[in-house]
Amino acid sequence: MFQKILIANRGEIALRVICAAKDLGIKTVAVYSEADRHSLHVRFADEAVCIGPAKSARSYLDIPSVISAAEITNAEAIHPGYGFLSENDRFAEVCGMSGIKFIGPTPEVTRMMGLKQKARQVMKEAGVPVLPGSPEALTSAEEALDYAAKIGYPVILKAAAGGGGRGMRVVHSAEELPNLLAQAQNEAGAAFTVPDIYLEKYIGAPRHIEFQVLADEHGNVEVLGERECSIQRRHQKLIEEAPSPVMSPQLREETIAALKKALKAIGYRNAGTVEFLMDEQGKLYFIEVNARIQVEHPVTEMITGIDLVKSQIRIAAGERLEDILEGPIRLNGHAIECRINAEHPETFAPCPGKITGLNLPGGIGVRVDTAVYTDGVIPPYYDSLVAKLIVHGRDRTEAIARMKRALDMFVVEGIYTSIPLQRKIMDDEDFASGNFDTTFIARKLASIQKH
Repeated sequence: MFQKILIANRGEIALRVICAAKDLGIKTVAVYSEADRHSLHVRFADEAVCIGPAKSARSYLDIPSVISAAEITNAEAIHPGYGFLSENDRFAEVCGMSGIKFIGPTPEVTRMMGLKQKARQVMKEAGVPVLPGSPEALTSAEEALDYAAKIGYPVILKAAAGGGGRGMRVVHSAEELPNLLAQAQNEAGAAFTVPDIYLEKYIGAPRHIEFQVLADEHGNVEVLGERECSIQRRHQKLIEEAPSPVMSPQLREETIAALKKALKAIGYRNAGTVEFLMDEQGKLYFIEVNARIQVEHPVTEMITGIDLVKSQIRIAAGERLEDILEGPIRLNGHAIECRINAEHPETFAPCPGKITGLNLPGGIGVRVDTAVYTDGVIPPYYDSLVAKLIVHGRDRTEAIARMKRALDMFVVEGIYTSIPLQRKIMDDEDFASGNFDTTFIARKLASIQKH
């Protein structure tokens, strides 16, 4: 086992990794920007190194600075968390060249999964259903028009190397395709430095369902069930739960079997998430692999009892899944997570600032993952996540009741947060019955906000 690891991240995920490392008796090194000098991950790590100014390009995304921090502190491994460098294959490569273990997939697999059309081909060959689309990045508007005509409108343009809704455009007719393709390419190039765009069939009102995977370095793969992530705004997840209220045992088993085959074939290692869209007929279609830990991983932890971050570290240290998991995967009860963001609950405008008052909810079945504190500051330079509020119940009804109670007791003063919107969603009849899809917030926002 490692003696010391460096955490190449900040905020709640950095604290989450510190907790897992402490459980394993491993010392930790925090890195921080000048804006995060007073952050809790700096306080609770065993060592801390400032790696640059506030802007992430000159701190958390600066590979030489992160590697230097690991070298001067004699860290044997680096956990990247999510975001920042977590899916940067070059960073994983440099870690290896520097004699530092990267706690995540290999650079080759990360590179392959980052190219979404390549990932689609791998999954298709393993029997995982994929949406009809272009097999490679589009080379011209004419090629895009040919594929769209074969598939049928509407279609969606997606950035081959991206996510989070950037470089994405829905196309309803041939007339608008060339212009929207140019827009998507420009946006993808600015956001990801790679302007490649591919095309696939568009499902208008899908459910967004993802499967959590763990794979060791000995060729073993396990799938820890699925998460429902359909409550989104602007392609960003707001509420997640596990298991999905619409997943049948048969579909779960079939999907798990296909994923194990696909991930073994590509030599996948460590943690990852395979994302799908579900159409109105209940059929799943693969969309992408996130080769890292996800923001919403706690809901899987709550229903399986498996610490995913500890598992990541143990896998990277060479341990086998059979020793880490200690038996078959069992899904117990129901878990829901609300991402508490520093944003206006009606406009979704970011709301950085100083937290003047704070009360975190507790009680049975309630977990809060956060790095905020009274008089702490949510800086404007990074994502707007304040906390992740996770609840667990015997069933979905109890989990919703606990989430309502926890949201009512969650007080954040000094900034706007998403709590009022999430509290109203919990009261919505369609949400309570499991009758929703990714268009839920867009369709219901006005009526939800009135109540």
